[in-house]
Amino acid sequence: MIALNHLSKSFGKQAVLKNISLTVNKGEVVVILGPSGSGKTTLLRCINYLERPNEGSIAIGDFAVDCKHPGKKDIHRLRQKTAMVFQHYNLFKHKTAIENVMEGLVVVQKVPKEEARERSAAVLAKVGLGNKLDAYPSELSGGQQQRVGIARALALNPEVILFDEPTSALDPELVGEVLDVIRKIASEGITMIVVTHEMGFAREVSNHVVFMDGGVIVEEGKPNELFGAPKEERTKQFLKRITPEWSYDI
Repeated sequence: MIALNHLSKSFGKQAVLKNISLTVNKGEVVVILGPSGSGKTTLLRCINYLERPNEGSIAIGDFAVDCKHPGKKDIHRLRQKTAMVFQHYNLFKHKTAIENVMEGLVVVQKVPKEEARERSAAVLAKVGLGNKLDAYPSELSGGQQQRVGIARALALNPEVILFDEPTSALDPELVGEVLDVIRKIASEGITMIVVTHEMGFAREVSNHVVFMDGGVIVEEGKPNELFGAPKEERTKQFLKRITPEWSYDI
């Protein structure tokens, strides 16, 4: 289980996250929705300490970090429990697909190279890239590069995978192949927190949906509840604007 308690984050005088509390059960897929600037990406980056929260605590399983007084070992251990799939892939351009996936295993987890290669080849095959092990990022489409990013996260065997708008940088015709891979991962019971604007995907795959705006959680609930009968006026306005077919009477 993941528990975020009273998480806050400011950049200078600008409060980006304001007293966020959220629980994610093991095996759940939680989708975070919201307009640009609502704090979605910052929340993900705080969970694995790419950004340091100012207040609150983060617990994954039986391990917790006090965000006001974190130790270096605490941050390192927290990061070992998470893996992130970035919007813009973040692949090493001078390394092949399999070398990109191996990097975290060898450098961070100190896995022997042969074992790392075997594990990396297996997860690349899992995301449909078994024939692209030795291809460089420049030889791959955007969708294929993002699937390498997903394989890299899977190889680390984390307790939770964080997806930061994994399809927003892709051409429309490539979105489907990445969403199909994420669907497959979700069906295997891997805990995931996904920031996305893909409403159909959010309704289909998630167990729980969170709507954020202005650095706070405005509303959360099961997909059929939040999409079918949202309680908050701000949620209704957002859904009506971003989902043309949504016809809730506001």
